[in-house]
Amino acid sequence: MLVLLAGIFVVHFATVAMLFVSTIANVWITSDNGTASVGLWKNCTQGNCNHDLLYAGEDALKSVQAFMILSIIFSVVSLVVFMFQLFTLEKGNRFFLSGATMLVCWLCIVIGASIYTQHYANSKDKYFTSSHHGYSFILTWICFCFSFIIGILYLVLRKK
Repeated sequence: MLVLLAGIFVVHFATVAMLFVSTIANVWITSDNGTASVGLWKNCTQGNCNHDLLYAGEDALKSVQAFMILSIIFSVVSLVVFMFQLFTLEKGNRFFLSGATMLVCWLCIVIGASIYTQHYANSKDKYFTSSHHGYSFILTWICFCFSFIIGILYLVLRKK
């Protein structure tokens, strides 16, 4: 049981770290030659990220930014609640609060990533003539999977 709890904690912590990286880094879409990238906050060209996004005022981008920030907040809250419940929960009880907050994190990730995918990720002519998804975009979808698995595990898991 201790190994399972430690493993869940490590995956949860890794999910929080990957959410931070995917939200902060400006590599959601990358040009094929690797000299330019676009993120949630800035447009980077040859390592210089001082350019604002062309679509920075769009509501869709603002909602993606908000949902990604909310996902980080709910993931951190879920980790803190899990640690609190680990030491205060009576034997035989389930980690419902941790699971519920992690599933809210999962919901925020799926909403933010879906909006970005719909509005920006498939618009090749909007940024570069040839581009592909960057590591931030891929990390977001990995966090989507991890947060769902962790949330379900918290709901099923009993303290022994």
